[in-house]
Amino acid sequence: MSNSSLDLTTVTPRPPFPPFSEETALKKVQAAEDAWNSRDPERVALAYTPDSEWRNRDQFFSGRAAIVNFLQAKWQKELDYRLKKTLWAFTDNRIAVRFEYEWHDHSGKWFRSHGNEMWDFAENGLMQRRFASINDVFISEDERKLF
Repeated sequence: MSNSSLDLTTVTPRPPFPPFSEETALKKVQAAEDAWNSRDPERVALAYTPDSEWRNRDQFFSGRAAIVNFLQAKWQKELDYRLKKTLWAFTDNRIAVRFEYEWHDHSGKWFRSHGNEMWDFAENGLMQRRFASINDVFISEDERKLF
């Protein structure tokens, strides 16, 4: 799904911009959900600053190339990934979300992953920090609720 010809060094402002209101924070959350559900690593990475810092579970890394590599590996493991994000709180340039996503592995076992993310945005609307805490729960296929 990814387009490897994209220039990951390009910085294109991404509205809405901080400071956030409830309306603009909700727009950011929906935009992030839509991008992640595309399962296109480059599309997702372009919403972050070129030097964005990440913590995802027990992994720490920075930069768009690292984000793309991480997401490529993630979606090779987490098949038929489907995500729902919900606004938790916001301030001037920060947004907190809770989320859950469902996926299955190569053996057909289904999981629901629950978590929280803390987002910090630059003035240009790109995310400069993303810190995620995530827990996985085994579910049966008939327990799925995200399609």
